[in-house]
Amino acid sequence: MRILHVVPSYLPATRYGGPIYSVHGLCRALAGLGHEVHVVTTNVDGSGDSVVPLGDAITLDGVKVWYFHSRVLRRIYYSPEMMRHLKKQMPSFDLVHLHSVFLWPTWATARVARSAGVPYVLSPRGMLVKALIQRKSRWIKTAWIRLIEARNIEKAAAVHVTSGKEAEELRGFGFRLPEVWNLPNGVDLPQSWSRADVSEDVQKAIGQGGYVLFLGRINWKKGLDRLIRAWREVKGTRLLIAGNDEEGYLPELQRHVEECGVGLAVTFLARSVSGADKEALFAGARFFVLPSYSENFGNTVLEALIRGIPVVATEEVGAGEVVRQCGGGLVIPADKLAQTFSDLVLDLSGLESMGKQGAAWVKAHYTWPEIASTMAEHYRRVVHA
Repeated sequence: MRILHVVPSYLPATRYGGPIYSVHGLCRALAGLGHEVHVVTTNVDGSGDSVVPLGDAITLDGVKVWYFHSRVLRRIYYSPEMMRHLKKQMPSFDLVHLHSVFLWPTWATARVARSAGVPYVLSPRGMLVKALIQRKSRWIKTAWIRLIEARNIEKAAAVHVTSGKEAEELRGFGFRLPEVWNLPNGVDLPQSWSRADVSEDVQKAIGQGGYVLFLGRINWKKGLDRLIRAWREVKGTRLLIAGNDEEGYLPELQRHVEECGVGLAVTFLARSVSGADKEALFAGARFFVLPSYSENFGNTVLEALIRGIPVVATEEVGAGEVVRQCGGGLVIPADKLAQTFSDLVLDLSGLESMGKQGAAWVKAHYTWPEIASTMAEHYRRVVHA
């Protein structure tokens, strides 16, 4: 099949977290299965631009990626050049997969696809959550849903979600939904690495004794405030919080640490990590924690599990379904965080058992080739309908 994916931002704009990696993981694996995969995106990277060629395809891991400039209305990724490209190329594709809501590329592509008679699938990527909408740009997003997004969703051949939790949120909007595909994100196998390649700040962070790891964007929805409060009750291990502070939330968390009196037990590594740095952080962790207030999936859960690291996730985390399936950790109410941490720190044999179970299950069921193969079967049903 000839498949087009449209996403507002793409590699190397990794500041946007999990969705960038998820979309590329899927596209790369689809290309590995023999499909011709194109990505259309912008070069937006925060307040700046990714240094990439514009208007000509480059190949990343077998995927043809087309970048277009967004000069004005950058918050919604508006790009007239992208629109011209879509109109010209759309009839040549068998199917389109859209990744986002509330942003111009999804609206523009859905409109062009409908006009050309090309079926499209839409992945909200965790953006259709009522609690998140209420917290930020409520009135604008509510109007956008009513005037634009409802039509995009209802006219789609299917909507793709990554967990039952995301599907439940989606149904709460009252759309006349097409078929809903519940297919989780995949995960890459761990990279080989050398301690010689680990950055000095990471070596310092992991060299201060045992720790429990949080790895992800430093953002309010990740529940780091309640994680820090829980740490008042935990003895005998540190909490290491690593990830990009894109929205300037770190000072508030540092105040929480001071107020809770856990300054000696909590370490921050406020930057993006990858490669040997990420592998070293996982390798030294007793277990991994994701205490989110809202999380449609949570890619780092799979990254921990496949490395044999047990996971503790709150009930709001979509990937908690995987944790329960594989027995690779615990999914708990937020008010049980402190007690669970205190118990696990002392349960070395239990941690080892959970780690082994999780790694075996995820390697068998959640690698990207497995996920892409299932997605391709869904695509074929739509194309041949």
